[in-house]
Amino acid sequence: MSGLVVALDQGTTSTRAIAFRAPDLVPVATARRELPQHFPGSGWVEHAPEDLVGHSRIVLREVLEAAGARPPDVAAIGITNQRETTVLWDRRTGRAVHPAIVWQDRRTEPACAALRGTANEALITARTGLLPDPYFSATKLAWILDNVAGAREAARAGHLAFGTVDTWLLWHMTGGRVHATDATNASRTMLYDIRKGAWDEELLALFRVPRSVLPEVRDSAGDFGVLEGDWLGSAVPIRGIAGDQQAAMVGQACFSRGMVKSTYGTGCFLLLHTGGEAVASSNRLLTTVALQLAGRRTYALEGAIFVAGAAVQWLRDGLRVIADASETGALASSADDAQSVTLVPAFTGLGAPWWDAEARGAIFGLTRATGPRELARAALESVGQQTADLMDAMRADMGTVGETVLRVDGGMVASDWTMQFLADILGAPVDRPKVAETTALGAAYLAGMAAGVCPAPAAFAQTWSLDRRFVPAMAAQERARRRALWAEAVRRTLSRV
Repeated sequence: MSGLVVALDQGTTSTRAIAFRAPDLVPVATARRELPQHFPGSGWVEHAPEDLVGHSRIVLREVLEAAGARPPDVAAIGITNQRETTVLWDRRTGRAVHPAIVWQDRRTEPACAALRGTANEALITARTGLLPDPYFSATKLAWILDNVAGAREAARAGHLAFGTVDTWLLWHMTGGRVHATDATNASRTMLYDIRKGAWDEELLALFRVPRSVLPEVRDSAGDFGVLEGDWLGSAVPIRGIAGDQQAAMVGQACFSRGMVKSTYGTGCFLLLHTGGEAVASSNRLLTTVALQLAGRRTYALEGAIFVAGAAVQWLRDGLRVIADASETGALASSADDAQSVTLVPAFTGLGAPWWDAEARGAIFGLTRATGPRELARAALESVGQQTADLMDAMRADMGTVGETVLRVDGGMVASDWTMQFLADILGAPVDRPKVAETTALGAAYLAGMAAGVCPAPAAFAQTWSLDRRFVPAMAAQERARRRALWAEAVRRTLSRV
């Protein structure tokens, strides 16, 4: 078996490896490990950095075994990762100086609040396309430097290295030889000028981050070194890196201006491709690097929803009203239509377009007759309603060019009920692809293209295939009624009314 490309997909709740057969990138084997999250304080979310590395080692070995392959059969490895999660480690030992601070973590909200409404907020947005929020890496990194004894001194001496998860993994995969990231991940740090394509000296000074800790920024497809032989028994080229949402955009073949994709996992991330123009949002969306190939950057508008699939996990693990996430569609379909229960799942604040870190979850419309069916429907509907908020903001920023078709991926898209409601509340078609693992597919494609075993983007886009299109069936009046109920629920949830 020759010409395999392996995607290492390191996410928030699991680490996976998927082997694809090149050049058509048909998946042939998968390996997966659950990734524990740790919650040492209110609003704090951490990973053990050694788990990120150890689990990656395991799944890479397991996926080759499952595929009946050996390392020489692998043309390249591509890495895709949860973005913004921050690791700082000692170059001399390879050990992290603090647990990884996960993108969901809110501990740096006071530092971000101090930036809002100041000239520094305008500077951050102008250079990075982002808003001051604990979501991004800069304040996480500053917090570690400030709160770990001796960290600033060690950083100034050149002993420490910073990275998002891709960089941490790459450093270990190459035996410490490569300290690098790609432009998509760099664009999520709040330290990177997305138009110049360089780390920004004013932002480094603002957050008191020594330049010596930063990785080199490279194209998303290219030479990232070689996997050390002790990982799989012999060396394998690493040829692609992209943040998970940008990798999903590649996997969905959204290479052209105006194409839109949304990924539904723990959170939801909707990206609208804006081509070579970094569009500045007037509606509190983010401007981010979509991809960098051969030194050329393309951009996207992004809206981030912090809680999507996590709302279903809350029903299962918090309330214990379901035993498995797959139950929610059937429950929702049998819910009492006479009840209008609305869940605003602001468990860790509200993301775009609200950016209210202090908002907290709320349920409206409860009656004595409310039960698991209505709660399940409210949880699934909250995902569609939040997506509609993002689409409204994007239309306001970009205008409407023809019919908007949303390409979707992630674990939640397996639910026909959820996808139909999404089409209904958007008033737009929703396309679910045949290959559901679009994030891993995108990482595999970038690595395969750089390794010369996959075609150019235009040819790859022709391989995208539709599983099912969900067409809006809800009357416009009913859609407007539901959107109004949602808007009122959000208004009552915001901490800054």
